[in-house]
Amino acid sequence: MVVCLSALCFQQGAYAESDIPLLKTEQLHARYWLQQLTDANTVLLNQAQISARNVQTYAQQASMTELASLPASFSAAALTAIIVNASANADQPRFYSDGRAVSAAQWQAYQQRLNTDAVRASNPLQFALVLTRTALRSMPTNDRVHNQNMALDLDRFQETALFPGEAVAVLHHSRDQQWWLVQNYHYIGWVQANDLAIGPREQVLAYSKQTPFLVVTGARAYTSFTPELPAISALLLDMGSRLPLMSSNETGHNVHGQNPHASYIVKLPIKNVDGSLGFSPALIARQQDVSLGYLPYTPANIVQQAFKFLGDRYGWGHDYDSRDCTGFIIEIYRSFGIDMPRNSGQQGEGGYGRNVLFSPQSSHTEKLAALNQAAVGDLIYRPGHVMLYLGAANGEPFVIHSVHELAYFSDTNTDTTAAKPVLYQGVLNGVAVTPLTPLQLTANSSYLDKIYAIKSLR
Repeated sequence: MVVCLSALCFQQGAYAESDIPLLKTEQLHARYWLQQLTDANTVLLNQAQISARNVQTYAQQASMTELASLPASFSAAALTAIIVNASANADQPRFYSDGRAVSAAQWQAYQQRLNTDAVRASNPLQFALVLTRTALRSMPTNDRVHNQNMALDLDRFQETALFPGEAVAVLHHSRDQQWWLVQNYHYIGWVQANDLAIGPREQVLAYSKQTPFLVVTGARAYTSFTPELPAISALLLDMGSRLPLMSSNETGHNVHGQNPHASYIVKLPIKNVDGSLGFSPALIARQQDVSLGYLPYTPANIVQQAFKFLGDRYGWGHDYDSRDCTGFIIEIYRSFGIDMPRNSGQQGEGGYGRNVLFSPQSSHTEKLAALNQAAVGDLIYRPGHVMLYLGAANGEPFVIHSVHELAYFSDTNTDTTAAKPVLYQGVLNGVAVTPLTPLQLTANSSYLDKIYAIKSLR
């Protein structure tokens, strides 16, 4: 494999309006990468095999939990350990958006909100369904805090998001009872209580298993406008969301003032007047990007699903109604029914799938040889980041990823006294197609240096 580590040396034919090296306009379309495939429509795993893969993943990943396996209650020691692990104070300085440092007194106030003195000898679990897309946070607060670099897009209290219809176990509540500590299938954190409805354990867990079901296969979809029930009106649904289907035999031919013949009828959780869990039909227009059941798991569908996010803003921890690098990958694979851990380290170091692992001593030659054998849709990991492999162009591996930074060595430096090319530092801050080998983390560290795993889920 021949590559060019001086990133702009192939400027001829490059995408002239972009500062991304080596990128051509046609590479911003899924069809460019699909036309290179001979197995684009081959089913990589059927649904039975995907179910078996999920069982393997849950068994191997300590961060993932089948909610049905949770006990009826946690002891004081167990629950306290969960709270402390989910909400530990940062080990590095944190700052508010206006530049003020988070003081020791403010950290103490956050810890008081955790309400650990309310933990009892036995703490029964409750179960709930998510009503609207909502943040899952490491502290029960909407305060935004940042690291010393003051990257304001990266709120360090933001962990991930929960999505409409998702089941969670409710473990604990904050001192002001405005936040609940919850566990979903791959994360534990704090969510605003108003965004959940608590119901019987069996009812909550059965909801996510109901068939037939509809899967959101676009980057996002919305329920139809419903003025008489704002809670389910124009509700944002992200890729991979799974919702039970209803029929007009159950609802009749007038659903919230609209004939459902040109829509799918889905069953959405709502909060009754008394605060308990209820359900309501909602409409999703048939013209939206949805699927009856999961999509077939094929190379073509992997690439097409990834490109539906192209250009979306980067969203740390699913902030900004968007997604970060792992959220991007998770949502693509959720549309096939494949479950994954939330964080990149949990994914990259996880034993599920087929893995090519590299040590700190692995050479570029070794890594490039492995990349040359990678299949479309394979996942490439460096610390804190994951990329989806698209294929090669002129010997250069290309990836699609949700990424914040952009850096590479430029040979267009006009300083003739410089001993070597300068490090160009720009911004991506979104879902982007890029070459792999030119990308730098710093002047002394490249993406290729830091790649530690390639994972195949075939």
